[in-house]
Amino acid sequence: MLMGALASRLLQLVPTLWGVVTVVFLLLHLVPGDPVDALLGESALPADREALRHALHLDQSLWMQYLTYWQSLLHGDWGVSLIDGRPVLELIVQRMPATMTLAVAAMLLALLLSFPLGYVAARFAGGRADRYAMALALIGVSVPNFWLGPMLMLVFAVELGWLPVSGMDEPASMVLPAITLGTALAAMLSRMMRSAWLEAIHSDSCRTALAFGVPEWRLWWRDAARLAAVPVVTMLGLQLGGLLAGAVITETVFDWPGLGLLTVEAIQRRDYPLVQGCVLVIALFYIAANLLTDLLVAWLDPRVRHA
Repeated sequence: MLMGALASRLLQLVPTLWGVVTVVFLLLHLVPGDPVDALLGESALPADREALRHALHLDQSLWMQYLTYWQSLLHGDWGVSLIDGRPVLELIVQRMPATMTLAVAAMLLALLLSFPLGYVAARFAGGRADRYAMALALIGVSVPNFWLGPMLMLVFAVELGWLPVSGMDEPASMVLPAITLGTALAAMLSRMMRSAWLEAIHSDSCRTALAFGVPEWRLWWRDAARLAAVPVVTMLGLQLGGLLAGAVITETVFDWPGLGLLTVEAIQRRDYPLVQGCVLVIALFYIAANLLTDLLVAWLDPRVRHA
């Protein structure tokens, strides 16, 4: 049953991938500008410009360029960077570990912050602790990472000198980018944990267990926690892809040599194949996160699994 559902989900992802590739291809090829100018400059000879345009298939119609790109993808060829001539896949694989390290650090930080905040807010719902916890969560959601990053850098790197300003030359370099990227996720998870825990503790199953004499601490940490885990896992899985999207800004602010910074650099240089490859990897990460979330929810909730 689970394998059939997995196969069905994989088939549903095919049109999603097609749509992502098509939209990115059209957006990059319809915006103003010419990659030949970025490579050779405006003072290049017309013959050199035409030769490069032919080598990059830019002299073909947009439809033929689209078909050529899909044909290359189906053969495992992601293209070659227009700037340094290296394979796109090689550049992405080289930058991917830095982004994954930052994403994992941000996710762990978000879980460490959101779990106690969500539990305290639910356990003492309506009290002062609940209001303080939710106020912190509201601040975390409201502060954008493109503002939080420079402020953290200004205070802890420039003024106090406790942490590196940018790069990833030492382990401490990860602290500020991880806080910047994980704060909003922690805020959203804590609010979700509070509502999910409260809904679970007031469910019929938990009330029945309490009536049969189950200790309250066990009710909170076993029965209610398992029921509350379903929406929390769903939200966490959906936000995993957002970590890569947020990493584009965070990596640019902190000069973190990951996939996000590579994407920004490729856009600035109008490196069509590299931009398409980066966006495709981010989309694949989104899809994989959603698929993993569906499987985890089916494992946690028998109702979903039987449905």
